[in-house]
Amino acid sequence: MATTFKSLTTSDKVSTRTLLHEAIPLTGTILSGTYSDNNIKNFSHGMFQSVYDYPYLSSSANHIMDITVGYSSDSGLSSSANTQNSKKINIYNQMAQVLVGHDHTGAILRFDQDGDIVSGGTKLNECFFLNFSRLLTKDEIKKGSFAITVMTGGTYAARLNDLVISDSGAASDYRVNSPAGEYAVLYPESGGAVGRKVGLIYYQAGIVVLTASIFGESNKTGSSATNPFVPNTGSNYFGDGDVSGRIETNVPEMFRAAEISSSCNGFRNRLVNIAFNNTVELNSTIYFCRAAHNEFNYSANPTYLTESKIRVKNEAADSPISYITTVGLFSADNEMLAVAKLSEPLKKDPTNELTLRVRLDY
Repeated sequence: MATTFKSLTTSDKVSTRTLLHEAIPLTGTILSGTYSDNNIKNFSHGMFQSVYDYPYLSSSANHIMDITVGYSSDSGLSSSANTQNSKKINIYNQMAQVLVGHDHTGAILRFDQDGDIVSGGTKLNECFFLNFSRLLTKDEIKKGSFAITVMTGGTYAARLNDLVISDSGAASDYRVNSPAGEYAVLYPESGGAVGRKVGLIYYQAGIVVLTASIFGESNKTGSSATNPFVPNTGSNYFGDGDVSGRIETNVPEMFRAAEISSSCNGFRNRLVNIAFNNTVELNSTIYFCRAAHNEFNYSANPTYLTESKIRVKNEAADSPISYITTVGLFSADNEMLAVAKLSEPLKKDPTNELTLRVRLDY
């Protein structure tokens, strides 16, 4: 235990903040096909499904994300005759009250297309919700790095009309009026929907909200002969998740007829790729521990002395010498809080001064 202490002044301490980023690619094959859906877990409550990077019964499986769908009670789909109607409304309300909040009357606000909650505007009433795990997002998703590609026609083997949706420009254009933190608007980068606002991304929460209209008639491209949005009466795409079928023109009908798990299956089977950078916020305090020429030249180690004489001195007139191996940080009442070990002992005597830089990360 140290017997000599030296107080740190304000100039001896400095705080820093470092953002570390990691690229996260999620290919559509993992979400739909690689493990024959053995990595997809549906629950008895039927309100969402979980996606793993390996068959979920394996001990090595990691949770990637949760997928669910919902619509507002103000939506034209809101009807007790619809499949899982109350659950879909409850999901929308739960996500909205966490991510958007309440108005002055206590009513739950709806997701806003342009993210401007105060001034109102067009609302996102029918939505897909992608909830990424903390294992992937860490502290938050890096602004301007998110992109998701979905195919809006064809089959997975022969895709048509890939729609790339991203938060391009969000590094300098994001909103802060959400109870869940910072968020930005998602825009398509290709196809007939370029410039439209099709969703929101909440960076700290790790949640993406996409309007169901990304699969609607207004996003079609190409001639009518190859138009992937021609109704296919033989297969309700969002009803059975059949990847070989083409997408229905009537988006509300998809939501109305399908169970939540079937809608999630349909979304997964149209997912080509998701990519983003996560963020780890590393806060550090750096302590500059200074040993002046007349300080710390003696050791508190009992073995430093033998027969009341300093072991490292051959002659009585020689200068004292010590070797610094450890730096301890103590509280005001001399309770040890942290210990830093040097890679090798540093020689200290009255002819030199040392400054040791100790960084405490948290």
